[in-house]
Amino acid sequence: MEGAAALAAVARFNAAFDARDVDAVMAAMTPDCVFEDTSPPDGRRHTGQAAVRAAWEEFFAASPDGVFTSEEVIAAGDRVVARWRYDWGAGHVRGVDVFTVRDGRVAEKLAYVKG
Repeated sequence: MEGAAALAAVARFNAAFDARDVDAVMAAMTPDCVFEDTSPPDGRRHTGQAAVRAAWEEFFAASPDGVFTSEEVIAAGDRVVARWRYDWGAGHVRGVDVFTVRDGRVAEKLAYVKG
C-alpha cells in the first residue's frame, strides 16, 4: 500500500502543478519540503514552504505556456520516479523527477533534465 499512497500523493501534486495552482501545489507538499531545480550545473536547492513557493511562482511566470507530459511513473515505497517531457513554444526537454513522499504529501522533489 505504501507505493500506492506515494503514487496518489504525487498525482495530487502533479494535478495542482498542471493547473498552475501554487496554493494547491504547496498544500500537496510538507512544511519542510525541498525542491531541487534543473539549473546548471547541479540545480538550485529550495528548502521550506516559502522558498519552494517562490521557485514555483518564478517558474510559472517565466514559462506561462509550458506543458509537462508524463511518460512513465514508478513507485518504490515512499519514492516515486517520474519521466517527463516539457514543451514550450521554442522547444522541449526531457527529464526525471525523484519524489520522496511523507505523510501523504511530497517532502522532496529532485528534478533532472537531459541536455
